Amino acid sequence: MTEWFRRQSAKIKTTDKLEIAEGMWLKCPKCQEVLYRKMLEESHYICTNCTHHFRINSDDYIQLLVDNGEYEEIAKDVYSTDPLNFQATKKYTEQIQDAQAKTGSIDAVKTLLGRVNGIQTIFAIMDFSFIGGSMGSAVGEKISRAIDRATDEQLPLVIITASGGARMQEGAYSLMQMAKICSKLARYSEQGGLYITILTDPTMGGTTASFAMLGDIILAEPNALIGFAGARVIKQTIGEDLPVGFQRSEFLLEKGFIDRIVNRYELKSTLSELFNFFTVEK
Repeated sequence: MTEWFRRQSAKIKTTDKLEIAEGMWLKCPKCQEVLYRKMLEESHYICTNCTHHFRINSDDYIQLLVDNGEYEEIAKDVYSTDPLNFQATKKYTEQIQDAQAKTGSIDAVKTLLGRVNGIQTIFAIMDFSFIGGSMGSAVGEKISRAIDRATDEQLPLVIITASGGARMQEGAYSLMQMAKICSKLARYSEQGGLYITILTDPTMGGTTASFAMLGDIILAEPNALIGFAGARVIKQTIGEDLPVGFQRSEFLLEKGFIDRIVNRYELKSTLSELFNFFTVEK
């Protein structure tokens, strides 16, 4: 007789930490609501209370954007080495191995050929969970080969950024990737290719200073952190307080640095609409 008033457990949300089981619940950093992980997965990690976009990895974007999650990986055997024999608190090779074990990925980007609502598309999807999405020589090479494939087959190119910038453990080798990728993009553009970037949280450093801001169309997720130097560094340098929301996607849209902010739910349909508008062949 008393069963009728009980809530379904799958719909319960709580802010009481005593009720949180390890790994089953996540707290939204924006509204502080505590959310059931399975519900978040079903909503593509968008907070059901305030629509905050949690960070997701490259595999999540593949499932979100690529038809049936089916794709052909490009340059899958390219991986990082240790050209400088870099050592800090941990050897660079050990850092790479730890990141590979944690993420199941070879490096901080996945490059692939897949379909978006039936339209063949080349993707390069960065993963912040792999050493902060940092751009080393392997990342640069994988993205370069993806651009070459898009150029040769006259396919649209989408790069999804999530990166702290160049990978310091590779020194100048990592910085060289900025020029390398940009030169490949110039060739792709000369041949009439359509290049779309999707900036996610965070997109910083050399990634922003190079290919992230070179898209023919630049999209961004809501409230994504986008910039070159960090806000604290800039504030210390100029000695002034920064505007509210500085370096967030809404601020950049207002200033004309990006073209549109797109909710994660709408990313796939937005891409296919853009492809069709620019008469990309299916």
